[in-house]
This record gives sequence, C-alpha cells and structure tokens, in this order.
Amino acid sequence: MAKTNEKQKTTEEKEIAFDCLAVTKVDVWPFKEGADMGHMKGYAQVVLNEQMVLRGLRVMDGEYGLFVSYPNDPFFKGDDYRNIYHPITRKLREHIENCVLEKYQAAVAA
Repeated sequence: MAKTNEKQKTTEEKEIAFDCLAVTKVDVWPFKEGADMGHMKGYAQVVLNEQMVLRGLRVMDGEYGLFVSYPNDPFFKGDDYRNIYHPITRKLREHIENCVLEKYQAAVAA
C-alpha cells in the first residue's frame, strides 16, 4: 500500500507542477515613436518553462488598451483569422499577457 500512495503522490505532484506553464524569459522589441505601424506597438518572444519558445507575438493597442496578439496562419482561407498557436486557459493567457506588457512598459519607459 505504501508504494501505491507514493505513486499517487508523484502523479499528483506532476499534475500540479504543470497546471500552468510559467514564463521564464520575455524579450520585447517596441517600435520607435516615429514609425507608423497602426495599432501594432512592438514584437515579443516568450520562453515557457525554459523549454518552449513562442515567437511572433505582437503588442497591440486596442479599444480597451494594450494586449498581446498571437501569430495568424497565413494559409488559412476563411473569413476570420486562425492563430497558429494560442493559450487555451484564461490563466495562462493572462500570465503571458501580464509578463509581456510589463516588459513592454519597462522598455518604452527606458
């Protein structure tokens, strides 16, 4: 029985550890004031758990303020856009967006 409890604990610990991916590195490249890129304010790159890189993120200025936009599939032939990748959970989306926007604000202020 002790071995069964240990296996259950190990499995539960792994599930908790990967409940939300953590942003371990953020690189942001804001556009200069003079450049007219419309609503796009800069590019970003994010590393998750030091194991996966998300490139092509865009910092956008929308109706309700700044937000992070994910790359679109250029070959999609529909009426809407389709992202190449995006967070499924709200928790991860907010975590990535907060990290990117904090780094963007710091880069713009510098």
